[in-house]
Amino acid sequence: MTADRQLPEAIPDRLYGRRRGHPLRERQQRLLDVTLPRLAATPDQVAALPRPLWIEAGFGGGEHVLAQIAANPHVSYVASEVFENGLCSLLSRLVPEGGEGTAPLPPNLRLWAADARHLLAALPRGSVDRLFLMFPDPWPKSRHAKRRFVHPALLPVVANALPAGAEWRIASDDPTYQAWVEEVLEPSPLFDGVQRARSRPADWPGTRYEAKALAAGRTPIYWIWRRTESASTT
Repeated sequence: MTADRQLPEAIPDRLYGRRRGHPLRERQQRLLDVTLPRLAATPDQVAALPRPLWIEAGFGGGEHVLAQIAANPHVSYVASEVFENGLCSLLSRLVPEGGEGTAPLPPNLRLWAADARHLLAALPRGSVDRLFLMFPDPWPKSRHAKRRFVHPALLPVVANALPAGAEWRIASDDPTYQAWVEEVLEPSPLFDGVQRARSRPADWPGTRYEAKALAAGRTPIYWIWRRTESASTT
């Protein structure tokens, strides 16, 4: 069994408000009822997946997930999303209508339909080889800063899940969040900044959120933060 670790009290139990946007259509409900359980994994099941293990926290429409699993079939990929409409968006691209319970599914993909922070907290030390955080909700108001995924109190949880040398890849187009990422991570002894790019690197698949940002004239930043060799999470 994996360790039963709790999130630090300094951060809220959940980052989001609601799990559903517009009402689900019949096809979407079937995807959640029939297809999602075929890909769902518990923390113990995630911990038992073949390495390397990559996790994406909040996959939105799923474009990044699909590109990564296609380009990296040797990787065990766990995609996390709490919003039902995002889950349906990904699932609808994986199976044709009518094939919700029978269509083949990518063998290297598993889904965690809940807050990725809880999964990271439950996994054994050093079990995640790469973590993705692509265009997260910036929670731009100062009073909502505690709801940001990048949070000082969460860094030890993330660092515990990543072995030395593992990458945490983050992308954001929001100026407030961009400044926040650097304010939180630059002084941390748990991570070293090894990339800060304003043009998407070649091995970073695009997303719909990136496309919207560029169309609106915003400039994303793409970071790689590497887990340091010696700093302790305790």
